[in-house]
Amino acid sequence: MLRSLHITSPLLFAVGAMNAVTAHIEENRGALATALCLCVCAAGLFAEDRLQQDLRRDSRVLAYVAAHPKARLARAARDLGLSPRRVEASLARLVAAGLLTHTGEEEPVRTYSICA
Repeated sequence: MLRSLHITSPLLFAVGAMNAVTAHIEENRGALATALCLCVCAAGLFAEDRLQQDLRRDSRVLAYVAAHPKARLARAARDLGLSPRRVEASLARLVAAGLLTHTGEEEPVRTYSICA
């Protein structure tokens, strides 16, 4: 996905908001409806980009665990250059999806492996 989406969706939202204000001042209901639709589409584009970003991160974490059996959270975060909180969220999603399994109950000793 293009990195320009990080700029595009807020820019589209701003243009839609400015058009909505102008349409409201001019009492043009058709232009107001169009401007509000543009704002909603921009918000949807932003949300989709955030979702895709999580999926890309999950795939990086899954590839790391596949290459490093018995991986630990802190080491994975350091090696991937991600925050431990983000890696932990990815690991939790991957365990919930049944792609990974973990041993140990507490995080310092917990290790992750690909499900067989």
